[in-house]
Amino acid sequence: MRMSLNTDWRFHLGDEPGADLMGWDDRAWRQVTLPHDWSVEHPFDRSNASGTGYLPGGTAWYRKHFTLPESAAGQRVRITFGGVYKHARVWVNSNYLGERAYGYSTFTYDVSDFVRPGENVISVRVEHSEVADSRWFTGSGIYRDVTLEVTGRHGFAVDGVFVTTKAIEEDGTALLTVRYQTEGGHGAAFLLMDREGRVCGMEQAQGESGEVEIVVPGARLWSPDSPTLYILKCCAMLDRVGVDEIEIPVGIRTFRFDGDKGFFLNGENMKLKGVCVHHDAGALGAAVPKTVWARRLRKLKAAGCNALRTAHNPPDPALLDLCDELGFLVMDEAFDEWEGVKNKWWQGHNVYPPKRFGYGEDFPQWYRADLEGMVKRDRNHPCIVLWSIGNEIDYPNDPYVTPLFKEVLGNNDHNKPQAERLYDARKPDAGRLAVLARELTEIVHQVDDTRPVTSAVSFPELSNRTGFSDALDVVGYNYKEQFYDEDHAAYPGRVIYGSENSHHPRAWQSVAERDFICGQFLWTGVDFLGECRGWPVRISQAGMLNLAGFEKPLYDQRRAMWTTEPFARISVAPNANVWHARHVWSGEPGQELTVCVATNAPEAELFLNGMSLGKQPAGLENGYRAVWQVPYAPGTLKAVVLGAQDTLETAGKPAAITLTPDKTDLIFDGQDVAQVEVTLRDAEGRTAIANEEPVYYQVTGDAVILGIENGAPDDLTPYAAPYRATLDGRAIVYLRAGTLPGAVTLHAYTKTGLRASCTLTESLKGR
Repeated sequence: MRMSLNTDWRFHLGDEPGADLMGWDDRAWRQVTLPHDWSVEHPFDRSNASGTGYLPGGTAWYRKHFTLPESAAGQRVRITFGGVYKHARVWVNSNYLGERAYGYSTFTYDVSDFVRPGENVISVRVEHSEVADSRWFTGSGIYRDVTLEVTGRHGFAVDGVFVTTKAIEEDGTALLTVRYQTEGGHGAAFLLMDREGRVCGMEQAQGESGEVEIVVPGARLWSPDSPTLYILKCCAMLDRVGVDEIEIPVGIRTFRFDGDKGFFLNGENMKLKGVCVHHDAGALGAAVPKTVWARRLRKLKAAGCNALRTAHNPPDPALLDLCDELGFLVMDEAFDEWEGVKNKWWQGHNVYPPKRFGYGEDFPQWYRADLEGMVKRDRNHPCIVLWSIGNEIDYPNDPYVTPLFKEVLGNNDHNKPQAERLYDARKPDAGRLAVLARELTEIVHQVDDTRPVTSAVSFPELSNRTGFSDALDVVGYNYKEQFYDEDHAAYPGRVIYGSENSHHPRAWQSVAERDFICGQFLWTGVDFLGECRGWPVRISQAGMLNLAGFEKPLYDQRRAMWTTEPFARISVAPNANVWHARHVWSGEPGQELTVCVATNAPEAELFLNGMSLGKQPAGLENGYRAVWQVPYAPGTLKAVVLGAQDTLETAGKPAAITLTPDKTDLIFDGQDVAQVEVTLRDAEGRTAIANEEPVYYQVTGDAVILGIENGAPDDLTPYAAPYRATLDGRAIVYLRAGTLPGAVTLHAYTKTGLRASCTLTESLKGR
């Protein structure tokens, strides 16, 4: 039996010595549903750290009362926490189970000896007292799922089944290898089924642990274009009786990295068209429902993206499930710092002095458990093709240095002041990086010998000379395209790819023109909280999508770059900088504006109010953007390219609100989430993008508003407020269903008299 423990938790912000005791009186505590992030429940405050989005941390307690049936007596009972930020200490029925420091690790406790049929109590103390402990928003609390499982005493070990594709024969027959580990069992049986329920292969083995091979004739292969999944049903046996059952989605595929030809999936050479993503979703903080990620990923997929990098920590398992289901290749990353602590900007990006708290303080004690745990948890996901042991660990001032650093940077006159300021002979020698990299790589290989180990290197010109790069199977270069040719020649056989790259078309050109470069990962796919330039900006604006999941002009440019179906999209900026562009046609009469048409066509023609402004070239050499300088006049812009067109109109004042939910029904399980897009419309039905005003919300029925997001970088409206202004006429509202089935209605209104509502009803799936 496996069940969710996400509902009916009690929460107290602040320390409560004694709350670990089973009989502690928690009746006055607030009731919350997991996943839960308390940071976003509080106002933005510049006294908090800019790096983590000006939101607070603190210390808090969670308690959960749950009931076990009589049948649980004598069985194995485990509780798994998907992620708690951070320094989580856990008790069950007053028994202390232990601590987990890393806020991104999934961890499991065997509580068989501490629970009983009837009422039981879990107590969790979370300590996130130093908010300047990261370079991005972390969140606070039990922000991922908690589950409970009851099995036979001799069932599978935690993450005790590992299935991988051994080979695919020329006739289409696939060979799967299944390794298993039980806790005193006598064997295991395995049954592979396709999504239609047909049996595709089976095998069984004797012994507490072992390995079997399953033959799958005519296997349908997993790929980004066709993410076919099978189901492996696994049964642990004791005296020929089943004592534990689990199901594992299986994607059958092979892949390899080649130092000269790049990346191959199922024998086909292809480029990784990837983006980096952080783990938050704006108003939701770090507690992001799977459906929210699904909406984001589908949009990224439509732009031609086929890969994801989890920057810079182990992701929510639900995100990896989606990558399996939707077809994304994944670089799964463990750490942003090792034994040395990086600089944390807390008064603005790169504003001295930094703070120095972070995972580096816990790394020496926890790195093995955290790394092994990530790989064991995630290794059955077919989407994963790379394990990353770190991001920019070699950054010279964070914290490792070497005399080579001063030598290399100091050779460039422009870099000399930086080299003098950052070089500090008292810091650890960068030669230590190679030692740790070899150890971490070996840890990964021991748990999973089917995938290569990488790291995102910030200074390959240094890491190549310290042995750090040589310790890796595959080397990721962050923003260092200028070294591709030189290092390919200097290090024959080395596999190189762009682990973090700018959106500039030249960065992609460096990949597209070189067979030996496997691909790139853009910084970033989605805007994220934290890494702020300074008050009042609360976010990083590096994404193709904004925090509300709406497409930015950067998205249009990338879609033009990575897709082939005819496409055109207009954006406008006060200058030629794409970062300042918006999908808005407004201004002062005669004001000169830069009009851009993102397109994969070789050229585009632009019209203003029916009059042609001429044709301009696009293509790679022009950044996939045709550009005009246009004096503003109200009316209609129209772009025409071969096979596609786009229009952008001057809109009037808001005259109506439209609410567009992503679904019309809800499952009343206390977990289901609906996403409602909010749009201000003018009298002609156009998006009123130049006239923002606050929209207020109320809900009737058993549902709550989890958050309201518009994506505006400097909107400091508290996330707990029941209102928020639109950005370019749009926002999104997240609704979570309760447990009492019935109609749920979201009401929206403005103080100028605009009103709208939408109703969601009970889903038949929930009955």
